[in-house]
Amino acid sequence: MFHSFFTELRAAKVPVSIREYLTLLEGVEKGVAHESLDGFYYLSRTALVKDERNLDKFDQVFSHVFRGLDYVGDIFGEEEHQIPADWLRKMAELHLSPEEMAEIEKLGDLDKIMEALKERLENQDKRHEGGNKNIGTAGRSPFGAYGYNPEGVRIGQKEGRHGKAVKVWDKRQFKNLDGDKEIGTRNIKVALRRLRKFAREGAAEELDLNSTIKGTAKQGWLDIKMRPERRNAVKVLAFFDIGGSMDAHIQQVEDLFSAARSEFKRLEYFYFHNCLYEQVWTDNVRRMSEVTPTWDILHKFASDHRVVIVGDAAMSPYEVAVRGGSVEHWNDEPGGVWLKRLVDIYPHLVWINPTSEKYWDYSQSTQMIQDIIGKDRMFPMTLSGLEDAMKELAR
Repeated sequence: MFHSFFTELRAAKVPVSIREYLTLLEGVEKGVAHESLDGFYYLSRTALVKDERNLDKFDQVFSHVFRGLDYVGDIFGEEEHQIPADWLRKMAELHLSPEEMAEIEKLGDLDKIMEALKERLENQDKRHEGGNKNIGTAGRSPFGAYGYNPEGVRIGQKEGRHGKAVKVWDKRQFKNLDGDKEIGTRNIKVALRRLRKFAREGAAEELDLNSTIKGTAKQGWLDIKMRPERRNAVKVLAFFDIGGSMDAHIQQVEDLFSAARSEFKRLEYFYFHNCLYEQVWTDNVRRMSEVTPTWDILHKFASDHRVVIVGDAAMSPYEVAVRGGSVEHWNDEPGGVWLKRLVDIYPHLVWINPTSEKYWDYSQSTQMIQDIIGKDRMFPMTLSGLEDAMKELAR
């Protein structure tokens, strides 16, 4: 079984050696994995992966080889109520005209929505379809799947359809952006090169030909002069919105991510979902267990960093403005508070939005975020938009 795992990793072009494989077997023999799949995952990842760019490939191979044994973590912790799968089985989808959608009323605020969900869970005892109250499918209820409501809790649906959910009751798994992906167009790199500030720092490892010639002529013998390599000294701090409505833009964002890793040698990046909150992460597979407090980032990285936030800014307005409004967890402070802290600390900040600019005015959350960061700091994810964003950061 382990040999198959090793060969599959090599087939996926994860550079693993025999020495690393033997280290893995030695760790298993000595009980480092503690006879658990979770422990074996950490052991094998530590022993076999030398570069974080290969973590996504490793996770895909691990899931493929050990299919059926993968751990299932509960995003929301232990659930007080378990909703029967049959209640959420897709029988049909509700399709309404814009006029019919406008006639459906909201419940009110987030507290009322969550209180109503609790009441439905306590009183409902069978499946519903096409209704406007209980948990079910293809209806106008705020709770369930494949229906429509201007505000509600999405339960048991594969992906978002209208972008109106204020909470999502599902296990959501996102994958990391692939830093080895081939660039779709060289123009993205060209646009990013507008943000450059060269300096010679570090060890003297490069031959300084002109100084060598001058020194040799002056001394009368070969006088070799070395100098540090000339590098782009710009420090970039990037935040990538991942999952949900961003899945539609994954190709564009991967192109941008890969180009940024190539162009900026001092790049630090983190993932978030929808809006910045009290914590972010660098590994989407382990995002609930391996997180970085946002305060740590604000304290660690100096204000001379250029900050780039990539996201569609499309979410429930509660996520930006309300405590507890996050779609995935309970946040003690609104997302807008954390965005404001970021803006106050980093004067060089831009938001790159993959959604077409002509739709921004139709998204309340997008307008709210523009008000916080400044309307002139949000740019579309087009070549001209990227160039304008880099010019803004280069000021």
